[in-house]
Amino acid sequence: MFSNSTRVARALAVVALTAAPALSAQATHAHSPITVQWLGHAAFEVTSAGGTRILIDPFLSGNPSTPDSLKILKNYKPAAILVSHSHSDHALDAKAIALSSGAMVISAIEWVNTLGLPAKQAMGGNVGGTFKVGDVTVHLVPAMHSSDPGGRPLGFVLEFADGRTLYHTGDTWLFGDMSLIQEMFHPSIIMLGVGGGPYTQGPDAARKEILKYFAPATIIPMHYGTFPGLATEAQVKAAFGGDKRLTVMKPGETRTF
Repeated sequence: MFSNSTRVARALAVVALTAAPALSAQATHAHSPITVQWLGHAAFEVTSAGGTRILIDPFLSGNPSTPDSLKILKNYKPAAILVSHSHSDHALDAKAIALSSGAMVISAIEWVNTLGLPAKQAMGGNVGGTFKVGDVTVHLVPAMHSSDPGGRPLGFVLEFADGRTLYHTGDTWLFGDMSLIQEMFHPSIIMLGVGGGPYTQGPDAARKEILKYFAPATIIPMHYGTFPGLATEAQVKAAFGGDKRLTVMKPGETRTF
């Protein structure tokens, strides 16, 4: 028979062992920052804890919301450029930056093949495909939009070494397979198209998308306020009704998560 003091000691040891993985995960999270800079519209530069730079949808030189200091294309040195689809407000500067920096371009294979890049830079793929970029795994997921010339629209899920994921929706309307994106990847950060107008979902549909399919820690709205007819910042905030997960950034602003 064990004494009461022995039983207590063993119980405390079990609690400590059970808690250790959680504490380790918290420590990893605390020491694995994800840095996000919004460049305006749907363009972002994401930097992993290991220093891997990924540029997404680089519409910069012709973007009225991008600060002038961030329109100097030769200053960008990403490891990879992700392009959700071929429309100019997402793809405009991808080839120029790839040629000046040597970065890979990851997008739909049909469109990538039109760029005439060296083979080591032309990373065409399709839905379900993955690419390893430094310490980041890039997953290609569906989007509901169009893409011309060539290819199909995509979203991107970036998986980081600490297990967290970031989902850039691209241009899309909400659709049922978002439930699978949540089930498979559990994105903790979502870069969410909210602009509305004739071509993409607006703030109300974007809010419904989050409520129906996702449970992120952070929601970064994008693709709004760039041109007349797109939603304003005030309209985006009103649609999300004080949701504390909504992280409204200014073009050029950098946040660390």
